[in-house]
Amino acid sequence: MTPDSVMHLGEQALQVTVLLAAPILLSALAVGLVVAMFQAATQINEQTLSFVPKLLITVVVLSIAGPWMLRLIINFTRQTFISIPELIG
Repeated sequence: MTPDSVMHLGEQALQVTVLLAAPILLSALAVGLVVAMFQAATQINEQTLSFVPKLLITVVVLSIAGPWMLRLIINFTRQTFISIPELIG
């Protein structure tokens, strides 16, 4: 296993990680920003107010993007397992 192959495999793993985390994190960030603006406009300082919308949007995003995320991780895992003989040899 050469250092180049290790770096390439690590780069692919990081790309898959970013692709898997981005939809959930970006949607939660957007909802958190909207709730924070609402709280600033109405001067409601309740810490738990942003938790429920973030939880709901996370469930919605997971239900919509879940099949795509599952296919992505399965394809990466399958590709990694198939390339094991090339990586060892």
